[in-house]
Amino acid sequence: MPRTRRPRPLAVLAAAVVLVLAGAPAAGATSGGDGVATTAAAQAVAPPPVGARFDYQLGGAYAPAAGVGVVVRDRTAPPAPGRYSVCYVNAFQTQPQEAGWWTARYPSLVLRDGRGRPVEDAGWPGELLLDTRTAATRGALATLVGRWLDGCADKGYRAVELDNLDSWLRSGDRLTTAGNLAYAQLLVRRAHSRGLAVAQKNAAGLTRSQVRTAGFDFAVAEECEAYDECGAYTWVHGRHVLEVEYADGGREAFRAACAARGHVVPVLLRDRDVLPRGQRGHVSEQCP
Repeated sequence: MPRTRRPRPLAVLAAAVVLVLAGAPAAGATSGGDGVATTAAAQAVAPPPVGARFDYQLGGAYAPAAGVGVVVRDRTAPPAPGRYSVCYVNAFQTQPQEAGWWTARYPSLVLRDGRGRPVEDAGWPGELLLDTRTAATRGALATLVGRWLDGCADKGYRAVELDNLDSWLRSGDRLTTAGNLAYAQLLVRRAHSRGLAVAQKNAAGLTRSQVRTAGFDFAVAEECEAYDECGAYTWVHGRHVLEVEYADGGREAFRAACAARGHVVPVLLRDRDVLPRGQRGHVSEQCP
């Protein structure tokens, strides 16, 4: 399940967003069998550079420290100049302040219980699960969220992090692993068509075959030391893993992670609220 306090977008999405695919492909583009335009940009898809130090700036953007080569920021923020930037997108659940927007405009895309009530993530009030059960809802969701991915590419991001892949675990058995992975595959195709690499976020138990079929290029592993999941990520992604541990549970997990994998993958210690530098409580440390 999600373990960090995810950022809240700075503005409500424009009301002009509609459930239609983008217009004709750009010049030089072709269309694949799934209707997603593919361009030369897809050839440039590349995961973050192996071993590069990174910073996780979901709580607010700030100037990265010297030596940081990869920066993860919310999709509402600009990418970090001169760094490989990863765009955070909550792709499988709503952000709290957008819940009303989803239920008013796209009620059929929000997962419902037996009484017709939206299914909410018990750990994150206001985050409603999106309905990935049918090809129709997956396609509609991929169109909407795909526009966010396009926005990441237009801003200059190099990759996207799709949060809450494992929402089926919080759905009361309404969602399935297969449904979420089928939806993820649509998003990956859209991202790749815009030259964006895609991170697997959550769902450490996926097999190598499932990850490859979905098309993920690397992983963002949150508290994998604390939850004994790191081996699952490195087994599938090798050195293409960004590991984040949190300071509020003590630094033991961070020290253990550095000793076990600090020479193989970058490991970052952050405060739970991922606060910007200068705010009280901000923590951002790399392995020695």
